[in-house]
Amino acid sequence: MSPHQITVLGECVADAFTQPADAANELALRVLPGGGPANTAVALARMGTPARFLARLSNDVFGRLFRAHLEASGVDLSNAVAAGEPSTLAVAELDAAGQAAFSFHAQNTADWQWTPGELARVDLSETACLHTGSLALIREPGGAVVEEFPAAAAPQTTISIDPNVRPLLVRPEVYRARLARWCVLADILRLSEDDLELLLTGTPPEQACDTWHAAGVRLVVITLGGDGAMASLDGERLRVPAVTTQVVDTVGAGDSRKGALEGLQKGARNAPPTGRPSGAARPTGSSRSVLRRP
Repeated sequence: MSPHQITVLGECVADAFTQPADAANELALRVLPGGGPANTAVALARMGTPARFLARLSNDVFGRLFRAHLEASGVDLSNAVAAGEPSTLAVAELDAAGQAAFSFHAQNTADWQWTPGELARVDLSETACLHTGSLALIREPGGAVVEEFPAAAAPQTTISIDPNVRPLLVRPEVYRARLARWCVLADILRLSEDDLELLLTGTPPEQACDTWHAAGVRLVVITLGGDGAMASLDGERLRVPAVTTQVVDTVGAGDSRKGALEGLQKGARNAPPTGRPSGAARPTGSSRSVLRRP
């Protein structure tokens, strides 16, 4: 029987939204569980896809909120690490259009402290796809550890990476320096039009896809806000229009679209392999279940 679980590796973030308070000199906050990878795991589990989340969960008030939210959504936390550090907090202020401006409280928090031993015990034999990215993939000291995990898993499972660029915490040039390596590691690269502008300023989505295909990734998915999304598989493009809806806010919207991993797992399983550029080949003998590489 083929592996059917999707494993997500990354951070949880407490999203705190500003609200009017009773007194003029007070500020009220409404806190919701968030974080791109956590939202992806929740979306998958709620759609009925077995989803396991590899996270470092603090035992503070936010960490307990994360755990309750993930478990209630049906996410497998059997390999989550009980962390001694505090949780990451993002304070969001929404404008009239629902766009959020964030301030982050992320210094020395639990999400970035991965050690090799914490991931060494994880068994991926039942995992069809490993999804990672966002800040956990790039913030030190744990970013290098997180990056090595999909590198080691690549011969036997499909790898999905979402850079989820956060310039307030990590300079875009740091992402650019790592992106070529991620394209070698990944079968699926998912990013937003905002990520695209930060990574390849002024580059049309089609040209960006060709650049990343040449670097090694087979499937690129770019979400385009109100213009829908574009997928490029080995250079063959598909555009999907956005569903018309009333926007309340845009927080976590892109993470919900990452739930399309479930559809990719089902629909792309039989995609034919194509050649990879020189220097970007995976080890032979792969038993990959979704987007197979030669």
